[in-house]
Amino acid sequence: MRHFVTGATGFIGGRLARQLLAAGHDVVVLARDTAKASELAAKGARVVRGDVTDKESMRAPMTGADGVFHVAGWYKVGRKHREACQRVNVDGTRNVLGLMQELRIPKGVYTSTVGVFGDTRGKVVDESYRPDGRRMPTAYERTKWSAHYEVAEPMMKRGLPLVIVQPGVTYGPGDSSPIGDAFRAYLRRKLRGIPRTASYCWGHVEEMAHAHFLAMEKGRPGESYVIAGEPYTLVAAFELAERITGIPPPRMRPSPGFLRFLGAITGSELLRAAPATYLASSAKAKRELGLVHRPLEEGLRETLLHEMKQLGLARPRT
Repeated sequence: MRHFVTGATGFIGGRLARQLLAAGHDVVVLARDTAKASELAAKGARVVRGDVTDKESMRAPMTGADGVFHVAGWYKVGRKHREACQRVNVDGTRNVLGLMQELRIPKGVYTSTVGVFGDTRGKVVDESYRPDGRRMPTAYERTKWSAHYEVAEPMMKRGLPLVIVQPGVTYGPGDSSPIGDAFRAYLRRKLRGIPRTASYCWGHVEEMAHAHFLAMEKGRPGESYVIAGEPYTLVAAFELAERITGIPPPRMRPSPGFLRFLGAITGSELLRAAPATYLASSAKAKRELGLVHRPLEEGLRETLLHEMKQLGLARPRT
């Protein structure tokens, strides 16, 4: 099978491209900077210069594909990233899915996020949950909400053979997201505090990538699948980290009210989102796709030991 992949120079997309190549598929990778995809090229991928915000740059390489994986997204948080979030997450998704429709690609998988549900306030929701996107604290969440509910879902209802997958917090070696930054700061003993109420569904990057693979193989077109892992508070995750590394996490546990107050006076999207809970059940994906997650402690051990090595820190005594 021949697959066209956006976002293959990113965290999940890179793992997905490697898994597709290892399974014997032909893989065409779209990259703004082809040098960043050199490792994939060495493994046999065809790397094409292009951008999801430029629809015509994708037409030739997508033509004839058996499947499209649209993984590319802009996940950076902050006011200065609002325009990029709109261009990549909304306009880019419209370009990819519109072209997929024009070229009559047999099937596609689009990477949404549990973040489109917003702050679930401690409730574990599922794919049927319908939030109000206007109340979300970050441009990332608002634009991913728009791409999911205003672009992808309407196109699926009109017959586009698309499957949506929704990861939660994705972690693993080499994570460059705010969660990865927080763990590196913790390992350097520079993390100042942990939001008291923050809670996420944690999934290792290899399982998140494999869930995309499963969605292409087994997912029902027109359906969405939460592929997030097991729920843990951020405090509990760092308690696991202490058990693994012996490094105590910071004792400061700021309250939701305090963080939202700081967010209001500073205009920080990150602070406004910090106390939120992003919780959703992957029961449907487990049942229909055969999704399996490794325990968080096992995945964190691999991740933290990798990061300690990268930072030149001594391994913990066992």
